[in-house]
Amino acid sequence: MTKILLLSDSHSYIDDRILEYASQADEIWHCGDFGSMDVIEQLEKIKPLKGVYGNIDNAKIKSEFPEVNRFFCEKLEVLMIHIGGYPGKYTPLTKKEMAEKAPKLFISGHSHILKAMYDEKNSLLHLNPGACGKQGWHKVRTMMRFVVDGEEIKDLEVIELGPRV
Repeated sequence: MTKILLLSDSHSYIDDRILEYASQADEIWHCGDFGSMDVIEQLEKIKPLKGVYGNIDNAKIKSEFPEVNRFFCEKLEVLMIHIGGYPGKYTPLTKKEMAEKAPKLFISGHSHILKAMYDEKNSLLHLNPGACGKQGWHKVRTMMRFVVDGEEIKDLEVIELGPRV
């Protein structure tokens, strides 16, 4: 079993609550818009970090993280794209990636809208953890955590970090 902390859209912001949750995970997954190398460095000090770059990330971050990250966690195939859309509204890049092979878990960020939806057409779970940072139009900062057990996703939780401002 692998405990995952899933976050996105930190926009250069990190605090002790995020770091405390990170310390409880086995892996940290960040779905883009890190905003700064400082966020990356703080997370990497705690646990292994997987992610993708986002539309606000600079060239240094883009050299460290891909636009599309397809990987396995245990037996679960994961696809992560910052601007990926959601079931019924996937971006062209996501549609292309899914046409090649649909994963069992698709993760996107960018919208600052927390979502957990099952995509019946592609037989996958879509997650967007919302935004853990303070920039944007969201009212509550959010993240998710869950457990990967073989190819199953268990114990999915939404973590509310408090108001954006």
